[in-house]
Amino acid sequence: MNGIIIRVFAAGFFIAVAHALTCYKCDVGLGSLCLTTETTCAAGEQCFSGKAEAAGFLPIKTKGCLKADQCNKTSDTTIGSSNVTVYKILKTCCSTDLCNAAPGASGLPLLPLLLASFTSLLMVSVAV
Repeated sequence: MNGIIIRVFAAGFFIAVAHALTCYKCDVGLGSLCLTTETTCAAGEQCFSGKAEAAGFLPIKTKGCLKADQCNKTSDTTIGSSNVTVYKILKTCCSTDLCNAAPGASGLPLLPLLLASFTSLLMVSVAV
């Protein structure tokens, strides 16, 4: 009898783990750069993508898991204990694996180009 209970419990455990939601996670992304990893959500959470603008022009992104009752809402982001709102972020949720957009590292190739341009300008100014 104990063997049957253990088998039923083990099967239920593996089914619960297999159905956990997988989402992209990016704590803070600026502009088009949002370096992502994959994360597994806890029970009652969904994938989300958050979008905001800081100072009225700097796009900010965030991704990850969020409790379902916090989905599709706008929240204030403050600094420290001053309670000064830096930006408002809208967090939009979805409920299928990796539904919160593909990895957002598209801005990454721009960095080597900027470094090469800066190095070239530095070399030209030194040579003159």
